[in-house]
Amino acid sequence: MKYKDIKNMSKADIEKNMSELKLELMKDYAQISAGTPPKNPGMISERKKTIARIKTFLRDSEGVEKQ
Repeated sequence: MKYKDIKNMSKADIEKNMSELKLELMKDYAQISAGTPPKNPGMISERKKTIARIKTFLRDSEGVEKQ
């Protein structure tokens, strides 16, 4: 998910999307720890990057409101 897509979403949608991404990432890590290879290993890094983008957006938007 691109940063501009995140900017166009509502805060409730962003938080819902972030919780879904964290759940999917947790499932991938459980699958790896069980010894089976993930279905799509590239999605792990993509999910981590998207979570980081969301956290950055939320932090930046809170900073603007405080000033």
